[in-house]
Amino acid sequence: MRLAAAMMMVVGLLIADPAMADTTFEGQATQGGLLIGRTHPGARIVHDGRLVRVTADGRFLIGFGRDASATSRVVSILPDGRRDARTIAVAPRRWDVQRIDGLPARQVTPPEVDWARIRRDSDLIKAARRIDSAAPLFESGFQWPVTGRISGPFGGQRILNGTPKRPHKGVDVAAPRGTPVGACADGVVTLVQPDMFYTGKTVMLDHGHGLSSIYVHLHRIAVSEGQHLAKGQVLGTVGQTGRATGPHLHWGVSLFATHLDPQLLVPPMDH
Repeated sequence: MRLAAAMMMVVGLLIADPAMADTTFEGQATQGGLLIGRTHPGARIVHDGRLVRVTADGRFLIGFGRDASATSRVVSILPDGRRDARTIAVAPRRWDVQRIDGLPARQVTPPEVDWARIRRDSDLIKAARRIDSAAPLFESGFQWPVTGRISGPFGGQRILNGTPKRPHKGVDVAAPRGTPVGACADGVVTLVQPDMFYTGKTVMLDHGHGLSSIYVHLHRIAVSEGQHLAKGQVLGTVGQTGRATGPHLHWGVSLFATHLDPQLLVPPMDH
């Protein structure tokens, strides 16, 4: 399996029965982290009570959100009926507070006339995040879609024009307008929208098993829905559309509705 250099062997796993150590993990067991697991072919995986998709050869994904609990439970139900149960210690993180001023007042506190459009945009993005395709395209590994100064890390509390908002759900990378943006991993284009209220020109990719990525505030879109992309293939260019104070890419990664920290999937940025 090809994985980014940042993907480290997970620590903190407590094995219920050492004789049943058929399930292994790679990744970072921390808030915002993603684990890529491997279990016995034919096994079923239950993560915190939810059945997880598993490939024929036993690979699967589990993720931890920004506010994930200190422990998480993974049960592998083997073909012979045995259960390989693990309790994963999820490392906590501290989050920054980021103040952003100078935004149009309408985009910080939208009037009622804009809410139908905002709800429509949200529904389209949520629908793309619900896709549960079988192809494990995430096996290509991950790379930065664009390089530049990180102007907004994942998870930080945002205060916009003095108004507290929800934590940041992705990573912002400042780069000149027109800079090419590449797919972070092999994927299929599931959403192309030219004018969303908050995110402007927006593209989403499906990487399999519920893992998706989103590319926001684009200046130009170079792909269409249903298109298959290889890791690094250009999908658009950096812009300042939607709610943005300058040209940058907002890059987000989610496992279904669980937002992950994209920086944990990639090696340190090489400017």
